[in-house]
Amino acid sequence: MNTRSLKSRSLLLVGFVLAGLVLVNIISVRVFGRIDLTSKDLFTLSDASRQLVGSLDDKIAVTAFFTEDLPAPYNNYRRAVLDQLNEYKAYSNGNLAYEFINPDTEEGERDAQQQGIAPVQVQVVEQDKFEAKRAYMGLAFHYEDRKEVMPVVQNLTSLEYDISAAIKRLTTTSKQKIGFLTGRGEPGLQELQGVQHTMAGQYDLATVDVSEGKAVPSDIAALIVMAPGTTIPETHQYQIDQYLMRGGKVAFLLNRIQASLQERFGREFDTGMDDMLASYGLRVNADIVRDARCANISIVQQSFGFNVQSQVPFPLLPLASEFNRENMIVKDLKAMVLFFVSSVDTVDMSARRLRGELLLSSSNRSGRMTKVFMINPLSDYSPAEFSEQHIPLAWLVTGEFTSAYASKEIPADSTTEGIVQGEKLLKSPESRIVLIGDGDFARDAYQGSNDNVNFLANLIDYLVDDAGLITIRSKDVTQPPLEQVEDGTKNLLKYGSLLVPPFIVLGYGMIRWRTRQARRKTLEAA
Repeated sequence: MNTRSLKSRSLLLVGFVLAGLVLVNIISVRVFGRIDLTSKDLFTLSDASRQLVGSLDDKIAVTAFFTEDLPAPYNNYRRAVLDQLNEYKAYSNGNLAYEFINPDTEEGERDAQQQGIAPVQVQVVEQDKFEAKRAYMGLAFHYEDRKEVMPVVQNLTSLEYDISAAIKRLTTTSKQKIGFLTGRGEPGLQELQGVQHTMAGQYDLATVDVSEGKAVPSDIAALIVMAPGTTIPETHQYQIDQYLMRGGKVAFLLNRIQASLQERFGREFDTGMDDMLASYGLRVNADIVRDARCANISIVQQSFGFNVQSQVPFPLLPLASEFNRENMIVKDLKAMVLFFVSSVDTVDMSARRLRGELLLSSSNRSGRMTKVFMINPLSDYSPAEFSEQHIPLAWLVTGEFTSAYASKEIPADSTTEGIVQGEKLLKSPESRIVLIGDGDFARDAYQGSNDNVNFLANLIDYLVDDAGLITIRSKDVTQPPLEQVEDGTKNLLKYGSLLVPPFIVLGYGMIRWRTRQARRKTLEAA
């Protein structure tokens, strides 16, 4: 009797467990939920992505062309894309739908290529040898009569940004225009391919020429003054000033010292804009910041008659990572490599009723080179040369700016033999200026970190009030470095992982054995 009762209770328990599992599966199909245990919710959609997809007013159809049974690491790409699209769908209020197609047939390949998705070659290890295999790993987005294509998913760390940017481009009817000042030796757009690759889908990038009395065009949402190679004349400064007075936003990326590693020498450079910047509460100092936390450079030295190439730390290329974590422009950046950067300061901010935020500074072991700028990668620096802490390298200033020409005459333009035309404006509406003492950090030839371009991209987003994608672009889903522990802790963890599991199994076995023995004695006594 007792045995039958025990079996009945066991069967009833199994039945309840199975029913519970079925119920949980039914609920999970209908209710979306996810637990993200990472410290910064790296695998959860950002608020900007949720708002973007939640505000859709029409259907977006996503077609994912993915070859199945791909080798590692590509076999994880399909799963990652599927998980990401599931999250977008969950927050889209029914306005996003997707399907996966395996283009393993001639018709499937034709459909993929008609959508603008071409096959890529991936390395496959089969029968102990490398072979190349054709694979499709692309996405096509359709919204109304428009289409966006991601020809290949090749970077999972930027997957959310790529998808959100594609949706934003689809749903935005017109792009804002970003102007880069030209005509005084500034780098051309052809030297900013990294910037164009990151920003071109979201903005139209254009050069702006203010010579011969031309004003900054009214359709420029933000103006970038980047590394002028010759002094900016008064007439050009006036046009920049008046653009700011009309409510424009400006970023000044300036080289105060023109330095060359090849020439091993640097010299002061007069941008001509010191007075104008001072009227906005800003100043670039005539110095080069050195930092013990720095990037390495390659040098070639003679050793026993041979040329030996080696990597040496170069303090004049700071690896800047002291960001203002309260400001969205830089809060998620990791480190930028700066090139002969000068320090920047604010001037009488409170008197001008302006607000300033320090965006970036040097480390707690830094210093400044002034007056004589001899550049030697093998210089032996003393501790005293790194005695300063947190030297300002980039500032953001917001407020209503007073014109630098409020008490000056409008400058004459000799190239047009007359006066720059237009009524002079004396006060700006609420606007924004960013100043950094390095004009080269975003150029293709100088990029030492992905965050160099991310900084400029975030900066542009912020200037034009399009801050939504900043938090996504800077998201870092790379594996963090392992935490360093003491040797004693290492040994404890190592031997603990070897010995503890067997003891747990033995202990559980002993408890089970004793329980069975006690149950048998109870049954025999009955």
